[in-house]
Amino acid sequence: MGLGDKIKHSGEEATGKAKEATGKATDDESMQAEGRADQSEAKAKQAGDKVKDAASDAKDALKK
Repeated sequence: MGLGDKIKHSGEEATGKAKEATGKATDDESMQAEGRADQSEAKAKQAGDKVKDAASDAKDALKK
């Protein structure tokens, strides 16, 4: 998995947290929900990154 993708997905999660916090501060429930959704999507992408890394590690281990 590329480092760039991992950084991008972490950034997406941080953006979601910021949206959620802004929504809480302004009593904007829609923005809070959008922030939580963004975080969930980013976490799913990060989980996919981990699966790809594990598969790559397993493939490398079998080559040895």
